[in-house]
Amino acid sequence: EFERLLGFFKALANETRLRIVGILANREASVGDLADLLEVREPTVSHHLKQLVDVGLVRAEKRGRWTYYELAPAAFRALCAALAPFTHAPEPSEIAA
Repeated sequence: EFERLLGFFKALANETRLRIVGILANREASVGDLADLLEVREPTVSHHLKQLVDVGLVRAEKRGRWTYYELAPAAFRALCAALAPFTHAPEPSEIAA
């Protein structure tokens, strides 16, 4: 589980990938759409999308000649669930005096 968390955070620890996630949070998009919005080349977008798809944060759907990308909400729910053990704030009685 720790390795999976590490993969999520490595994928999100890049400005372009984080911007892609932000765009996909609002709508699905193709590589061309994302390249235009981000003002970067399509191969650069494809590289970043591959990393996001590989960790399961984004999913791809081929439609004819184009592939459309969208966030994978289940992956974000899994990320939140995996973080839960790390977000436990100790009760006052749990803190050693």
